[in-house]
Amino acid sequence: MWIAVAMDLLGFGIIIPLLPLYADSFGASATTIGVLFASYSLAQFVLSPVWGRISDRVGRKPVLVVTIVGSAVGSLVLGLAGSLTVLFIGRIIDGASGASVAVARATVADVATPDQRPRLMGLLGAAFGFGFVIGPVVGSLAALGGPEVPFFLAAAISAVNAVATWVRVPETRVLTEAAGSAGSIRDLSATVTRFVILTFIGLTAFAAFEATFSLLAADRFGVGEAEIGFIFAGIGILLVGTQGGLIGPATRLVGERALIRIGLVMNVVGFLVLSVAETWALLVPALAILALGQGFITPVLASAIAGSAAPGRSGIALGVQQSAGGLARVVGPAAGGALFAIGVPVPYVVAAGLTLVALPIVPTVAGVEAGIGSEV
Repeated sequence: MWIAVAMDLLGFGIIIPLLPLYADSFGASATTIGVLFASYSLAQFVLSPVWGRISDRVGRKPVLVVTIVGSAVGSLVLGLAGSLTVLFIGRIIDGASGASVAVARATVADVATPDQRPRLMGLLGAAFGFGFVIGPVVGSLAALGGPEVPFFLAAAISAVNAVATWVRVPETRVLTEAAGSAGSIRDLSATVTRFVILTFIGLTAFAAFEATFSLLAADRFGVGEAEIGFIFAGIGILLVGTQGGLIGPATRLVGERALIRIGLVMNVVGFLVLSVAETWALLVPALAILALGQGFITPVLASAIAGSAAPGRSGIALGVQQSAGGLARVVGPAAGGALFAIGVPVPYVVAAGLTLVALPIVPTVAGVEAGIGSEV
């Protein structure tokens, strides 16, 4: 599953940095490019719960394969595009197929014991980061062969990944009579709903930072595109290291829900420091704190949702979480850009306030989380 997710996100990472320039070659304006990116997230928002529910009903493996094939088709359409309309079709197909990570998390939840689940979710998060760190490098090299080559390469990687997933990944969902009547969104527990709300709030704040940081770096530090790329690569490496190596020990030490709170507090501190950072001595620690905080929050929220879902319902629960994440990646950048126009520090102060508001939403439990660690 780690390889399947890493390869899936490798293809995604190949496309994302090059898509704006590719769309610009078709005469797309900056606004149109923004809508093009949003179309992916909106399609993901609508269909991720559907794919999650289907995986609860028919099994994880077929849904994984279909969604990965969908990514291959979407990338191929982008490479063959002759107009902006076809570009939008390709991105919508890719977004509609974008539930593979949620289904992969549900696959892990099917087989992981409670004490192992946070660490394994962290490893999947590291696979996600791996694709984003390596993908842009591979895409830049592929672009030397022509502007459409990276999209064909991403399609080929997804096609091979689909075959490998079909051959190598076993079915983990134990199909029972109850599985045939998999629940709906209305059946999600209050605890799962709170974790989904946390996902939306936390990712909205972080996405606003991602969308505007390049502008802050240029305004305050005179940083150009190449340096921005290296900074984001550094953030990605730190995220991978956090999710791949620290999640397991940290959850054993303090528990899932306490670690979510710690991550949220770190993000509040990181946003506030970033809002006033005018020297590298403040900027670097702010980015490191944000990377660590988000590195804690993302996989542990997925683990907590899987652990709080009703038996046989982790697919739809994680699908709804990914849907909330897709919506956050529409709202966050749009809000961040509008707030940045008001003033450079404003997006980060608002993000800190939003994250602070999220803290009381973290569900509390008395005593000890089963098999994980003491609750703080």
